[in-house]
Amino acid sequence: MKYLNSIILALLVAAWVARGDEPGKHLFILSGQSNMAHLNPQTSFIPAVEAEFGKENVIVVKNAKSGQPIRCWYKKWKPLNGDRSNVTGELYDRLMAQVNMAIKNQKIQTVTFVWMQGERDAREEYGDVYAANLKGLLDQLRNDLEREDIHFVIGRLSDFDMSNAKYPHWTMVRKAQVETADADPRGAWVDTDDLNDGTNGNGKLIKNDLHYSVEGYNILGKRFAEKAIELIRKQ
Repeated sequence: MKYLNSIILALLVAAWVARGDEPGKHLFILSGQSNMAHLNPQTSFIPAVEAEFGKENVIVVKNAKSGQPIRCWYKKWKPLNGDRSNVTGELYDRLMAQVNMAIKNQKIQTVTFVWMQGERDAREEYGDVYAANLKGLLDQLRNDLEREDIHFVIGRLSDFDMSNAKYPHWTMVRKAQVETADADPRGAWVDTDDLNDGTNGNGKLIKNDLHYSVEGYNILGKRFAEKAIELIRKQ
């Protein structure tokens, strides 16, 4: 009997290996400008996705830089008029170098792109091309990772400049972000209007600030995680 049980166990293990039943890991790619740069995934985002999928099943890569336009990620960026001489794509290359290192020899089950950017484009008045270039960036990522099933979550610009006084295309970029997310079944967006009041990292009280409070960044991480989990679970 003992010998028979050993044979059965060996056969079950062999069958499991042959089927490749290991589901793979969930990859989360976080990028953008200052409000992503200031977000610490360890405080809220990572705990939430690890609680949902298991620590051993999660890979999180974050690479962000303050004050940068989307053309630093999207290599085919173009305005309505003029040339593309200031397009670099350097931040995208830096991000993907980290991603490729993190997923080397790993089986990936899902990919979710979390994006918090747009302030610079609103200030430079590129809101009229933001949606097209954001979609282009998503396609660029899909092509490079060779996956059409990438989820994405966008942090919509806050209520910092709803009058477009300081950043002329603020509300235009907000609208483009929402429309891009709503048009794609794998897309979602999160509200940030209530995150820029309170106390910032320097201990200063802020109200409708460009950047978020300490608690605001913690809430943002949770909201990103909740939307990402929701997208993955409904696929």
